[in-house]
Amino acid sequence: MTAVLTEAPLPAAPAPAPAGRLKIVLRRLLAAKGVLVGSVIVLLLFLLAFGGPLVTKWDYATPDYLALRRPPSAEHWFGTNGLGQDVFAQTVRGLQKSLIIGLLVAVFSTVVASLVGACAGYFGGWADRVLTFLVDLLLVFPSFLIITIISPKLKGAGWVAFVFLLAAFNWMITARVIRSMTRSLREREFVRAAQFMGVHSLRIIVRHILPNVASFLITDATVAVGGAVMSETALSYFGFGVRSPDVSLGTLLAAGTDQAPVFPWLFYFAAGLLVLFVLAINLIGDGLRDALDPTTEAARPARTARTARTIRSKK
Repeated sequence: MTAVLTEAPLPAAPAPAPAGRLKIVLRRLLAAKGVLVGSVIVLLLFLLAFGGPLVTKWDYATPDYLALRRPPSAEHWFGTNGLGQDVFAQTVRGLQKSLIIGLLVAVFSTVVASLVGACAGYFGGWADRVLTFLVDLLLVFPSFLIITIISPKLKGAGWVAFVFLLAAFNWMITARVIRSMTRSLREREFVRAAQFMGVHSLRIIVRHILPNVASFLITDATVAVGGAVMSETALSYFGFGVRSPDVSLGTLLAAGTDQAPVFPWLFYFAAGLLVLFVLAINLIGDGLRDALDPTTEAARPARTARTARTIRSKK
C-alpha cells in the first residue's frame, strides 16, 4: 500500500498593516508641493535672519559716514540709509526681530487659547459661562486701539512686554473653536472611561482632549505666526512696537516709505521679505490643514487609494 503525499497549502500572506497616522500625514505633506515650497522659503528666511549678521562686517546700528544713501554695492550689499547704516545688516536684524516676536506671540496665544477653550468646553456650567464671557468681552474691545494706548507706557519693559501684549489679544477666536470641539469630545467613550476611572479633570484635558484637537492647533499656530508678524509690523510702522535703536521690519518700512520713490532699497528689501514670509506661512498652513484634516478634498485621493489596496488584498 502506497501512501499518497499531498502538499499542504501554504498559509495566506498576512494583509499589510495599515499605515500609522504619522506616516499618512508625512506622506500627504511630502505630496503637497505648497508645503515643501513654503517650508524651504521659511527655512531660508530663518537662515538669512540668524546667519546674515555673521556674514557681514557691518553692525545694524554702526554708521558709515562716508556712504550716505548709497545704492547697493559690493561694500554695502543692500545700500545704506541717510545715517550711513548698512541696510542689509538692518534688514536681517529687523527680520530676526519680527520672526522672534511672531513665533513667541503664536506660541503664547495658542497655549492660552487651548487651555481656556478646553476648560470652558470640558467643565461647562459656571466655568464655561465665566470664560466665555471673558472671551466675548475681549473680542468686543478694539485690540489695536488698546495696544496703542498701553504700548507707550511699557517703553522700559522692552520688546518682551510687547510680545505679551500682542498675545493677550490674539487667542480669543481660537479659544471659541477649541471650546466647541471640546464639548463634543467630552461625550466620547474614551473620555467617559477616564472619568469613571477617577482620572483628574486637568489630566483628562491634557492627555485626552488636547491631543485630539492638536491638528487644528498646529494649523492655527502656523497661520498665527504670519498674523503676529503682520501685527507687529503694523504696530511698529506706527511707532507702537519695537523701539529705537532696535529695528524690525515695521520700523524699516516706516523709515523707508517716504524715500521709496527716490531710494527704493530703503523700502523694498524689507517689504519683499515680509511679503515672502507671509506667503510661505500661508502655503504651509493650507498644506497642514489638508494633511491633518482627513475630511479635506486633498485627503480623498489617499483614502481612495488605501481602500482600493484593501479590497485587492482581500481578494
